[in-house]
Amino acid sequence: MKTIAFIILLSFSFSGMAQHQQLTLQDCINIALENNRAVKQQELNRQSREIAFNQARADLLPNLNANAAHNFNFGRSIGLDNVYQNINSQQTRFGLGSEITIFDGMRLRRNIDARRADMYASQADLERIQEDIILSVSSAFLQVLLNKELLQIAENQVEMTRTRIAQQTEIVESGRLAQSELIELEAQRAREEMNRIQAENNLKLAMLDLAQIMELDRFDNFSIVAPAIETLINEGVLLSVATIYENALVNRPEVRGAQLRLESREYEVLMTRALYTPTLSLGANIGTSYFNMGGRENNSFAHQFRNNRSSSVGFNLHIPIFNRFQVRNNVRNAMLAVENQRIEIERTKLELRRRIEQAHLSAIGAQSRWVAAQKSEVASREAFRLVEQRFENGRTNSFELFLAQNNLAQVLAEQAQAKYEFAFRLKILQLLKK
Repeated sequence: MKTIAFIILLSFSFSGMAQHQQLTLQDCINIALENNRAVKQQELNRQSREIAFNQARADLLPNLNANAAHNFNFGRSIGLDNVYQNINSQQTRFGLGSEITIFDGMRLRRNIDARRADMYASQADLERIQEDIILSVSSAFLQVLLNKELLQIAENQVEMTRTRIAQQTEIVESGRLAQSELIELEAQRAREEMNRIQAENNLKLAMLDLAQIMELDRFDNFSIVAPAIETLINEGVLLSVATIYENALVNRPEVRGAQLRLESREYEVLMTRALYTPTLSLGANIGTSYFNMGGRENNSFAHQFRNNRSSSVGFNLHIPIFNRFQVRNNVRNAMLAVENQRIEIERTKLELRRRIEQAHLSAIGAQSRWVAAQKSEVASREAFRLVEQRFENGRTNSFELFLAQNNLAQVLAEQAQAKYEFAFRLKILQLLKK
């Protein structure tokens, strides 16, 4: 019985271990793209545009429709001999008809071009949403890494103070150091423990934010795995604003989508102008009928079905003359839509340029702060080492030691923040130039 209980407990342990995942940045991005509802909605919108494009192409084909009708006539009715008689009758008709447009001023062709542009624009919108999600996930991922490093700094500070307390306790007990110095160390450890708890809470909040962007139900069943932040920074190259902007104009989905919508609006103008031209179509029909005249002998249904058969082929020409200025106003509205879309393209380019310039300037600033923080770290570590030596030799008090230790922790935190901000800005610029 104990063996069975042990096996069950072991199975639950392995089950719990299997549920905890270690995710890389790419894993987090894939999960977010798979779960995000905006991506799913845009994918449905893209499929709708694809259906509209396929329908536009199908509109070039001829249609084919069947019809059937049965009528009851009371009173005077016209018979097969085309003579009216005061008699009740019944009539059944069957028909099959087809029609194809021969000329419509290229309206159907332009509709295909417009719907194709709409379909590609919808695909570009999907790519833009996906890249926005990639950027959000990358930002949250780097924030988690930053908070993990800040937590490690806080834990190191606590451990350093704890070790010093153990060392100073022996000195106090031997009578070589005042009890007040040990009390100051205990107070310092309490403050550092509070900072560690705050850093731990910040890390949990960052993990929660990442899980929410990935649209996961929980944030405590996964951890992140990433290369050293220096590796992420070395993978990026800080290009000039002009180079990034030129690449973005060619590759960015929002620019491509706006240009495709302009193309669609221009085709809409041509479609609307085509309403000025005549429309020529070709139609063909075939049908048969059955008559039943009351009070007289009628041929059988099969006999009439074979002998009452008729067919026709004809052309239909529609010439627009005056339609209460509807076509003219529709053309004007279509041209206004073209001008509005051109303004939208310029606004999109301007917004893209603004984002690139801000990200580039922020990246340069973060890089400068990171370099300065690295130099400051060297100086702060040396200053702390000297103060620590003087404290151990009894030539300074605990206040100066705490000050040097806190300065070092602050410099390390500033260095971490600048480092991760630089990595984030590089990620933005990499996405903007794609």
